[in-house]
Amino acid sequence: MQSKRLGRQTVRLTRPPSVVSFAAIGSRQEAKGPLAAYFDELSPDSFFGAKTWEQGESAMQSMALQRAMQKGGLKPADLDYMLAGDLLNQCIGTSFGLRDFRIPFWGLYGACSTMGESIAIASLLIDGGFARLAGAMTSSHYCTAERQYRMPVPYGSQRAPTAQWTATAAGCCILGAQGDGPYVTHITCGRIVDMGITDAANMGAAMAPAACDTLSAHFRETGRKPADYDLILTGDLGALGREILLDLLGRDGIDLRGNHNDCGLMLYDLQKQDMHAGGSGCGCCAAVLNGYVLRQMRQKKLQRVLFAPTGALLSPTSTFQGESIPSICHAISFSVEKEGAN
Repeated sequence: MQSKRLGRQTVRLTRPPSVVSFAAIGSRQEAKGPLAAYFDELSPDSFFGAKTWEQGESAMQSMALQRAMQKGGLKPADLDYMLAGDLLNQCIGTSFGLRDFRIPFWGLYGACSTMGESIAIASLLIDGGFARLAGAMTSSHYCTAERQYRMPVPYGSQRAPTAQWTATAAGCCILGAQGDGPYVTHITCGRIVDMGITDAANMGAAMAPAACDTLSAHFRETGRKPADYDLILTGDLGALGREILLDLLGRDGIDLRGNHNDCGLMLYDLQKQDMHAGGSGCGCCAAVLNGYVLRQMRQKKLQRVLFAPTGALLSPTSTFQGESIPSICHAISFSVEKEGAN
């Protein structure tokens, strides 16, 4: 049997799954940002009609899945699997949001890398013949994340200059064995990287080394160069993390400055919206991918994109105990062409 492995971390999919449909949902701050026009729905109510913020995040995930299915002409019974997660303890945003759909479910936690993790595993299932259609989804909510990881919003605590704004957003991508693309062609699974950063208000510095490790592995194992992509998109390093990443890769002789961007810098207007170092949260890169990027690829404005979301694998308990912040990054290669297909 032909091996699909290109190296320690990277695989080439011989039956590249197609993006069948996708959707992005946001709220008030996302409506004020430069990508507002790319959302399927923007709710002025951050509770999304629910009684609590946590219930609102679940409602947001339900909306994202419903909209993605509607755009693809699908119903829940058509999906073989849902792969999804969020930032909340026990992933309650996802489990409560999906409980009524009755779709076979894989719950995932990769922090802010969950959009990449869910797409990667869904793609492997489809390429391996274990699924025909699978949904990949994640979300975050500013108020739920602040309550869990930092301080409740009514407390009014001051944010550090390196802090990032957790997006109130959800993104859903439905992949299938058949379709007109774009296609998932390569997956580079990240490794846990921990450089000893302990400042929970500086996620960019904690996650940038993981992004460097994964991107370096991707280029090394595929033989590709940064110039082979129209866009190399990380998420969510923010302003400081992006500069650290570019510096680290530059030391390895990899120059991304010509075609790199970060979801945390794209979703909001950092100055007008006072977002400090930029956006973050599972929903940030999920919304940028499922709102802006995939639409650009459908319109053939982008031909090949490397999507590399990052996640900080910490918890409030580990932070209180003085632990450093382990991080992860998974890279997904999208192409409008069915590259390497058998």
